[in-house]
Amino acid sequence: MEILKIVGLALIGTFLALIVKEQKPNIAFLLVVFVGCTIFLFLVDKISEIINMLEKLAVNANVNMVYVETILKIIGIAYIAEFAAQITKDAGQGAIASKIELAGKILILAMAIPILTVMIETIIKLIPS
Repeated sequence: MEILKIVGLALIGTFLALIVKEQKPNIAFLLVVFVGCTIFLFLVDKISEIINMLEKLAVNANVNMVYVETILKIIGIAYIAEFAAQITKDAGQGAIASKIELAGKILILAMAIPILTVMIETIIKLIPS
């Protein structure tokens, strides 16, 4: 049960951060960042398994791998932007966190344009003239 390890680590990190925050807020913030990164490292294997599974499904369904790779990149951008924004908010920098979220959304939109174009072209082809 990996979730128990993750929750245990998170709770221990939370309690330690709360205790340390009174004396040294900078150390408490670094502890929170360290715990967040450690949790992410716990998940790297699962992320890899998910990506491999999706690639196998795409190959079996004869889907162009360019689209699958683009979608995986979009998902990655969303998760990374969310992670960075949360850490930035924890540091008390809400304005910077908002800019990270905006940048993530714009990058996602830019990467999605080729897929949207293909979808629109396909729909237009299906409509009788």
